[in-house]
Amino acid sequence: MPIEKIHGCIGCENCVNACPTDVIRMDPGSGQAYIAYQDECQICHLCRLSCPVDAITLTPDKFVKPTVSWG
Repeated sequence: MPIEKIHGCIGCENCVNACPTDVIRMDPGSGQAYIAYQDECQICHLCRLSCPVDAITLTPDKFVKPTVSWG
């Protein structure tokens, strides 16, 4: 769970524009950013760094599914 939460969003869309993996989207109803594809987050911190109100909380933990069996 790389992005823990988005709280206090002002709707500037900086995080949406900064995200290289399209993880964050804008909710047309509320005008606020939300986490659309959390599993795709690469923890690059670009969303957090681009947010003018520090609304994005990241965690260093990322569960990585193994793609190769070493068995």
